Amino acid sequence: MKGYSEEQRITASNLIKDIEAQRELMISVSTGGPRIDDVNEEYKNRRHFNILRLKELGIENPNPYKDLWEWYHRWSNGDMLTYRLRRSFLRDMFSQLIDELIAIESGASSRAYREPTGWPLVDRQLEKMRAQLARSEVEEDYQVVGLIARETIISLAQAVYDPSKHKTIDGVVPSNTDAKRMLEAFISSELAGKTNEHVRKYAKSALSLALALQHKRTANYQFAALCSEATASVVNSISIVTERKSDKAEKGQDT
Repeated sequence: MKGYSEEQRITASNLIKDIEAQRELMISVSTGGPRIDDVNEEYKNRRHFNILRLKELGIENPNPYKDLWEWYHRWSNGDMLTYRLRRSFLRDMFSQLIDELIAIESGASSRAYREPTGWPLVDRQLEKMRAQLARSEVEEDYQVVGLIARETIISLAQAVYDPSKHKTIDGVVPSNTDAKRMLEAFISSELAGKTNEHVRKYAKSALSLALALQHKRTANYQFAALCSEATASVVNSISIVTERKSDKAEKGQDT
């Protein structure tokens, strides 16, 4: 894993403050704060320098809005009618970026840290899903979030399912795209036993929610955001299970 220089850590530290300031400005103008024309230049100037510094660190900017008028058109299109939804949207959009900058600042991160699962296709699809959510504006856009989430879950299932070890609950051999059967079989096998009962229930509940939301014929920001969160939760849960098994194996080899 690549280390970061002291200069890069300082850059990340300063960026955290500016990214948070940018987020709070976007929240403010969309929740009854200052007029856009009064603060738009401040926003554009800060955005320009933030993008340059993010590029130095090899990180993409998750904020697609070139000025506050673009942000205005996004929040006023009908699916973010409350201040709470606007705040939630922006916090979700910036949360992964801020987490990574904090990790860089502490010296615990690298660019590879953005692939925490070890499955490159799954991680690319997760990023694509989050980016789609951030730029979605109408029902059809939000439905695309569900489609990407579905592909992410299928890729995850294909990465972890082993038919020689993971027996399906109903005995049916799953097809290559039957993510539900594959992941339920994986969870039941890898988290077997009474001590894992609560974890097993959580993983299955997250999977059930993700699958249900992916097939919503009518979609808005709330449903798309919940689908994104549920899908990420499934991926992260399965990743933790596989990493723990890997860690135990490595420790066993060292002893």
